Amino acid sequence: MTTTFSSLPVVDVGPLGSPSGPSTEEATTLGQRLYEVFATTGFAYLTNVPLSFNHADVFQLSREFFALPEEEKMKLAKRSFRRDHHNTYRGYFPTQPELASDNLKEGFEMGPAQPIHTTSSVAPSSKFNLAEPNVWPDTSVFPSRAKLEKLYVELQTLASQLLSLLAVSLGKSADFFAPYLEDSLSTLRLLHYPAVSSAASGSGTAGSDEVKLSCTQHTDSGILTLLHQDSTGGLEVRNSSGEWVAAPYIPESLVVNIGDLMAKVSGGRFVATMHRVCAPELTSSAAAMTGQQNSKGRALGRISVPFFFEPGENCLVRSVDGDEGFVLYGEHVRAKMKTWVEFQDDEDN
Repeated sequence: MTTTFSSLPVVDVGPLGSPSGPSTEEATTLGQRLYEVFATTGFAYLTNVPLSFNHADVFQLSREFFALPEEEKMKLAKRSFRRDHHNTYRGYFPTQPELASDNLKEGFEMGPAQPIHTTSSVAPSSKFNLAEPNVWPDTSVFPSRAKLEKLYVELQTLASQLLSLLAVSLGKSADFFAPYLEDSLSTLRLLHYPAVSSAASGSGTAGSDEVKLSCTQHTDSGILTLLHQDSTGGLEVRNSSGEWVAAPYIPESLVVNIGDLMAKVSGGRFVATMHRVCAPELTSSAAAMTGQQNSKGRALGRISVPFFFEPGENCLVRSVDGDEGFVLYGEHVRAKMKTWVEFQDDEDN
């Protein structure tokens, strides 16, 4: 259960970047620290992360994508938004103010570069193909595909390292989560939360429910989330007293949290914590100062890049305590998708 924390803890994961990996002592200490984090706040900042991309690199890739002309982005739109398109799980989704004025974001989602070799146990009539290939803009307008694919691989590697540490902290072998990595469906998401005027955003502050939201309160549905967030701010996490605690930007850090499935896998030892995103108030002049603008000088708002570690579609997810109950990941995520605005359209409502 969450505690009455007033800030998020910071965890130095520098030992993971060692060429030979962390020592046994370092791994044990780091695993125990992560256990403590996920058993109390459910969220933390990771510092000294073993990635070859710094924040400037990651946010520049995102800005390049969202600065594309609308017609180029819509060429990648999921079938929910373009009926003649075949992609359903990967690709672009626009903002949908007609469906949710408090969940405004546009995004681009990608999975592994290599085809997923799996036979789905889900009925062919299912609306979403979780194992479908990625879709990309033409290289003439977006030449950064290879960089995003490399970032995806590095984040998947980091997630697997963290899961290994968590497995040991839960009394299991370091390779306990190896089956989760088979045909993994992990998703790298570029997100843009449009800026709103000060008048539209309301006057609430962290700890208040009277705020304009870009993403409503929720827990993540899966196993593990790694988040790059920019300096715009807006992420808030709810503690056990019901207070919303701001999670401000820390340079070159990642925010990490677990989802509902990992809470179940831990046998209830870990907690999936409620969080939300307040709408960014960003003027064009402020955008110019922070680089958060498009090629026409218009404010982009908040940029975030979450990486969701996802098991394979047919992965059996069960508690480390060996309880009889289990869930197929594909069935779990499809049920959750019915509640996500970016996977809804007029025909669904």
